[in-house]
Amino acid sequence: MAPTDDERISYLREKAASLPLSPGVYLMKDSGGRIIYVGKSSALKNRVSSYFTDIAHHGVKTFRLVQNIADFDYMLTGTEMEALALENRLIKLHSPKFNIKLKDAKSYPYIKLTVRDEYPRISVVRKRSDDGAKYFGPYSGTGVAYGILNTVRGAFGIPDCRRSFPKDIGTRPCLNYELKKCCGLCTGCVGAEEYRARFREVSAFLCGSFSGVRRELTEAMETAAENLMFENAAVYRDRLAALDRLWDKQRVVGAPDDERDVLSVYCEEKGSCVCIFYVRNGAVTDSECFAFGADRIMDQDALISFIYGLYTVREYIPPEFVTDFPLDADAKKTLSDLLTEKAGRTVKVRIPEKGGLRSLCGVVKSNAEEYLKKKNASFEKNESTLVRLAALLGLEVVPETIEAYDISNLGNENITAGKVLYRNGKPDKSGYRTYKMRLTEGQDDYSSMREAISRRLAHKEDEYPDLILLDGGTGHVSVIRGLLSELGVNIPVFGMVKDEFHKTRELTDDENYISIAHEQPVFLLIYGIQEEVHRYTVSRMSGAKRKTLRRSVLEEVRGIGPAKAKKLLSRFGGLRGVAAAADDELLAVGGVTRADVK
Repeated sequence: MAPTDDERISYLREKAASLPLSPGVYLMKDSGGRIIYVGKSSALKNRVSSYFTDIAHHGVKTFRLVQNIADFDYMLTGTEMEALALENRLIKLHSPKFNIKLKDAKSYPYIKLTVRDEYPRISVVRKRSDDGAKYFGPYSGTGVAYGILNTVRGAFGIPDCRRSFPKDIGTRPCLNYELKKCCGLCTGCVGAEEYRARFREVSAFLCGSFSGVRRELTEAMETAAENLMFENAAVYRDRLAALDRLWDKQRVVGAPDDERDVLSVYCEEKGSCVCIFYVRNGAVTDSECFAFGADRIMDQDALISFIYGLYTVREYIPPEFVTDFPLDADAKKTLSDLLTEKAGRTVKVRIPEKGGLRSLCGVVKSNAEEYLKKKNASFEKNESTLVRLAALLGLEVVPETIEAYDISNLGNENITAGKVLYRNGKPDKSGYRTYKMRLTEGQDDYSSMREAISRRLAHKEDEYPDLILLDGGTGHVSVIRGLLSELGVNIPVFGMVKDEFHKTRELTDDENYISIAHEQPVFLLIYGIQEEVHRYTVSRMSGAKRKTLRRSVLEEVRGIGPAKAKKLLSRFGGLRGVAAAADDELLAVGGVTRADVK
């Protein structure tokens, strides 16, 4: 028999009282053993005990969390900083229901400088690597990153062509050189050391030293003019003008030397939003907003954990961090310590009560409020669409999570099933999956679909969806409903039927057809899902096919693997060249032996 609420709270309170007064991480679990919240503390006993004391005075979200806690685990750490790092990893691993979570950093763009190269390059990338290059960012979006990249190229005369240096030095310059948008590295008039000096200026500029770079360029322009080197002075003048245009685009919020990040939080019953302005040289150069659902806990501990994750992936932290979120003395010190540790120098945390910084926090909070309202309006629109979909299909619950499946193949090869996940009416790419057929032979859509969904349902640690949609008709639905019946799983299944023009027409179970043609919001949702699952599945199947095609017939020769085949094809320009090559020419290729030639 399940314990009563009083018995449950009494058990949790006694267990919390036995914890040590040490730093560590705690993991709250529900009755099913699932981790629903991860937290950290410098004194586990005090923090965990607070959840089960004076419960009636908890906030709504914390009260709801406590009502769902059946048990908890904990892990001890040496310091609070170690607890923060562990907490961050566990939140990413388990995605607990009540934790706020930062968007995966892999989706953020960076600006990359290959500073170790003789002739460095600058580009926008999605991933940082341990390759000796310098990375700046991450930026809030590709539009911001490419805007800065293009300005930097124009201001410093950095080539944007695909030429390889120094190999292509001495070639004819392109139009960008004639338009004075490029320094003309290909002409040979710019040496390697001068070019690297430009990149040192680029690096300083991207680090936030706008005024410093501007001062150096101004001095260089004036020196060139004094020495009657008017063409060089004009180049510096144009670079200064480009930088000034970038500066003019920013919102000026402080003195020219101000460097700070300003964060504010807006909370309401429908959710919360964190907004942050990145202020460099007194101007807002970038900003980000992060919205969270109504059930996500937003308190000082949660915010510090969020900030830890945010700055783990940022290359530069300014000397000052400003927020209007109420932090007690311990939380403020913790935040200052973690930012200081990351920056490698002291970072001051300020909570202004009045003046210009307080007003700026108000502006940031207004942005957070506006962002959350737009998000909620979009969500409510999607929710009403899902409610109508549930009514049309006769579902018992609103389908907050929908999985859709499609099968794609070329003949009997590379038969692939694709799954896309929609959460609250929006695609959630973390739930996309590909299943290559292992058991099904030949073109058999029904068996392929059955194998894919059988393998998906075998992952019981993943929550089952509220609705399964299949790119197919009554036959597909009948097969999958039979599979679910065998497994004892109760999930509604419907097929997405297309018309003679291959466009979404209606939904079907294994007997009836439900028209959605006159239900515009529902139609657009289903149409989008069907197109997305088809696009995703075909792309994954095509990728598998391309890998197959890239495998050279040379690899069928005993002793020739991918590396040797690549070298031979590159050296002789293709299979025909390899076939025509003499034995001694083949042996001259690194790694090729006489046994291979025979």
